[in-house]
Amino acid sequence: MSYLETVHDVYKQAAETPDNQLCCISTPPWNLPDLDVPSIMWDMNYGCGTTVQPRDIPREGPILYIGVGGGLELLQFASLARRPGAVIGVDTVLEMIDICKRNIGIAKASNAWLQDDSIDVRHGDALDLPVGDGEVSLVAQNCLFNVFRDAELRKALSEAHRVLADGGALSLSDPVCDKPIPDALRDDERLRAQCISGAIPLQDYLDLLVETGFGTIEVRARRPYRMLDKRRYDVPENILLESVEIVAYKTPVPADGACIFTGRFAIWTGDAETYNDGLGHHLVRDVPLGVCDKTGAALEALGHPDLFVTDRSWHYAGGGTC
Repeated sequence: MSYLETVHDVYKQAAETPDNQLCCISTPPWNLPDLDVPSIMWDMNYGCGTTVQPRDIPREGPILYIGVGGGLELLQFASLARRPGAVIGVDTVLEMIDICKRNIGIAKASNAWLQDDSIDVRHGDALDLPVGDGEVSLVAQNCLFNVFRDAELRKALSEAHRVLADGGALSLSDPVCDKPIPDALRDDERLRAQCISGAIPLQDYLDLLVETGFGTIEVRARRPYRMLDKRRYDVPENILLESVEIVAYKTPVPADGACIFTGRFAIWTGDAETYNDGLGHHLVRDVPLGVCDKTGAALEALGHPDLFVTDRSWHYAGGGTC
């Protein structure tokens, strides 16, 4: 059995018998207006964070969600979009598709706004998405891409980039590791399918996104996910897995490198009320300005005693400059 067949088997079992310990951490539920979420969707929340953020909802164009699970995030996206054809869900596991459709049917009974054409659940593969070039405005996946090996991960990212319209966004939530995971664990098909051993270091993930062609990247959140402890997993030292939430935009990669926001801020404290570095970065005294990593490094290099740049917090809420 190939590792992708093992992944399929794990999620087939999860569709037939919900497992609330599969790939998940404690994530506070969204309490969205006029949205009632069936309890079965919470039980089948097979994610390691969330990809649903109100400010990411496109005004037009569908949202493509890869790996439907119990339908939770499809329902949340549909609730925020509130228009026909708003959400397309794609999954390779037929049993999961059937359960997802059933759960959406349950949700319709208590959500008057939810129509038959709000969510379209299709059979399809992250490595060969059943969507045309540039047809969607937002692609989202939660705790799926980490199960792929390098070649498949590159293909999945390429497919997401292909189907996005220019300026569209890929929203992802995945585990990453603080140090490389030994091959013996990475080659364990069931651990990989359970989102335990397929994680890669965050910087490697960011590099892959840039290589794929995403020119603007935001690291929205980073938090502990699981621990590969040396007693149970036979590793020389504990390996911390973290859940990250990232949004990558289909914009051209600038000649001087992608704009990657990791929660750095520049602060001007000089005598003048404002500061301009001559490169388009305008700072108001005492007011933190979010900056991308390359801009933060450039400002630090100026060595100005009244100009401070904070370290990466790995929590970026938008509003910055590059």
